[in-house]
Amino acid sequence: MVGSENGLTGSYIRWRSSRHGAITVRLEQALLLELLGPLTGRMLLDVGCGDGALAAVLARGGARVTGLDADPAMVVAARQRAKREAVPLTVVEGKGEALPFHPDTFDVTLAVTSLCFTRDATQAIAEMARVLKPDGRLLIGELGRWSLWSLQRRVRGWLGSPTWRAATFRTAAELRSSVEAAGLEVTTIHGAVYYPPFALAAELLAPVDGWFGRATTFGAAFIVAAAKKPLASNV
Repeated sequence: MVGSENGLTGSYIRWRSSRHGAITVRLEQALLLELLGPLTGRMLLDVGCGDGALAAVLARGGARVTGLDADPAMVVAARQRAKREAVPLTVVEGKGEALPFHPDTFDVTLAVTSLCFTRDATQAIAEMARVLKPDGRLLIGELGRWSLWSLQRRVRGWLGSPTWRAATFRTAAELRSSVEAAGLEVTTIHGAVYYPPFALAAELLAPVDGWFGRATTFGAAFIVAAAKKPLASNV
C-alpha cells in the first residue's frame, strides 16, 4: 500500500491497531451508523475519505459509495483497499471546497474528521449541501473542542506537529451554526468518546460512553451533527 510505512496512511494503521484506537474507532463508527440508518441502495459521498476504511464499511452495508480525498496518496490507498477487500467503492481526487459533482446527486453526504483540516470548512459544507438531493441527509463528524483529546492535540501542535497545528476544533453550537448556514435543517447532534486518550480509560469507560452521549456533547472528543436538506431548497 502506498504510504503504509509512513505519512498519514501509516498513522491511520498504527492508530486503528492500538488498543484505545480500536475502541475509539468502534464507538465513532457505531454512532455514525446509528445516525445514518439504512444504507442499502443509497448514493453516499464520503468527503475526505482518507484510506477508505469507513467508506468500505459503508459500501459493505449496501450503500453506493463515492469517496473523495485531496491527497493523491490517500486516493491510491483507498482504491487499493477497495480492490483488496473486494468492495464496490469509487474513489476520486478532489477538494471538499469544490466538489466535482452535479447538484442533487447524493442521498447522503458525509465528512468525518476531515473538515477540521480543510482551509474553508464553510465552503466545503455548502458544497456538500449543493450535491445533496432534496430531503437527503448530511452527517459531519468533527473533533470536539472541549475534551482532553483536543487539549493533547493542541499541545502537540504547539510543540511542532504540523498536522495538529493546522487543526480546528469545534463545539456542537459551531457545528450547528455552520450546517444551518448552508441551508440545511439540523436534526440531531450527538457526542462520543468521553474518556481520556489512553488505553485503560478506553477499556473501562467505553461501556458507558453512550450514556454520556445522550446527556451532553461537552467533553466529547467526537461530535456528529446530522441534518437534512429541505424538499424545496435554494441550496
